[in-house]
Amino acid sequence: MTAEQQKKFKYWQWRTIAGTMIGYIFFYLIRKNFSFAMPGLTADFGITKATLGGVLSAAGFLYGLSKLINGMLADRINGRWHMVTGLAVSTVTAFVIGYGAEIITALTGVPEGSTPEFVGKFTILLSAMWIVNNIFQGCGFPPCSRLIPRWVPANELSTKMSIWNTSHSIGAGLAGVLCGVLIMATMGTDMSGNPEVVQMIADNLKESPECAEVISKAQHYGAWKWAFIIPGMIAAAGVFITMGILRDTPKSVGLPELEEGKKDGEPEVKESQAEISAFIRKHVWQNPVIWALALADFFVYVIRFAVLDWGPTFLQEHCGMTPGWAASTVIIFELFGVVGMLAAGWISDKVFGGRATRTCLFCMLGALLAITGFITLQTSGASAVVLLFVLALAGMFIYGPQALIGVIASNHATRKASATANGIIGFVSYVSVLVSGWGFGLIADSEYGWHGVFIAMIVMAVIGALIFVPMWKMKRDAYEE
Repeated sequence: MTAEQQKKFKYWQWRTIAGTMIGYIFFYLIRKNFSFAMPGLTADFGITKATLGGVLSAAGFLYGLSKLINGMLADRINGRWHMVTGLAVSTVTAFVIGYGAEIITALTGVPEGSTPEFVGKFTILLSAMWIVNNIFQGCGFPPCSRLIPRWVPANELSTKMSIWNTSHSIGAGLAGVLCGVLIMATMGTDMSGNPEVVQMIADNLKESPECAEVISKAQHYGAWKWAFIIPGMIAAAGVFITMGILRDTPKSVGLPELEEGKKDGEPEVKESQAEISAFIRKHVWQNPVIWALALADFFVYVIRFAVLDWGPTFLQEHCGMTPGWAASTVIIFELFGVVGMLAAGWISDKVFGGRATRTCLFCMLGALLAITGFITLQTSGASAVVLLFVLALAGMFIYGPQALIGVIASNHATRKASATANGIIGFVSYVSVLVSGWGFGLIADSEYGWHGVFIAMIVMAVIGALIFVPMWKMKRDAYEE
């Protein structure tokens, strides 16, 4: 490249990183809002936790499957429009859910309320739209895993992909502040002076009308719908912002493509779909490295979800932490996660020359030591605050591999098949919810209790570390092949 082309390429490289980060944050706002709206849905309509949990489970499985399918699709189509389309459809579902009560009444004539007929129809609409939302949420990460490797060379991918991965934590944090703090705690209609509404909420929550929880929900009656509508409005703007920022490949803006995998002077050849499929079959589906990374990511996600999902509950129920502090643990975990991702990416490129598997091994060992230290401190009677930060330290270490496994996959599948490779890994990683959610829940309720849960996490960390041991001498990428 000429000096002018290099300057333009660097501009578009950072524009692509920023654009995909911003777009992915918008995806998060209309995916992580559901959890904050659930208490309001139960209070207003009496939708049971079992029903809402079933919706989450079905949607979560389909989200993982969608990442697999969209990963295979992303290597073949324009990444910019792929991402924008997914965000647009997900945004529409947020509005449909937010105005769902009015839609049911308009279509069926059944008045809004907690009658069995209305709740049944509304629950069907809610379930269908949230499943559609999660299917199109699968258009979020795969286009990013196609776009970024086309703009970032292999020797810089760990650092810059780790920067991109902070969008997970930023999105989760913004969703928590917007939906959990600003919307559900301040908006809605104050119906605490209406005894009929208070009694209805009490019946739905199965609490006494005098209970503080009932009064709190009555003061913010109907707030749940704004947890969909307001993020939907922000995401709608995000559709146009993402569309305006992103382009597909360097060639689409008049720049040469990156040179890894090409011999000097070799002309660029447009491959047929059959040739692309053959390449993906050989370098992804038949590549043992990709499957080993998928297995490693399974154990990484088991630990990650265990820390995020069960950590606050454990600290509140068994360590005397207040509900406010327990809720803040998610934000603390995410902040530690950002530090872990950025440090892991920098170390991989600057210390290990892009061999991110080595960083992953040390991160898994760090998570192992942190979880072991947590158990030791907990049994010795350490304070809840100390335990919180030790558990957050485990999260910091586990966020390193979460960011880097996709980088390793992209480098070994090459940018021609990186989205498919990450789609496979993404699907396998989301199967982990069966272990981290249902499995660990069973252990916690059994005779082994929480101690058994943390012992299981240690086992998972050991297995995850062992998977990276044979990869110590593995090359940074497969472009020479």
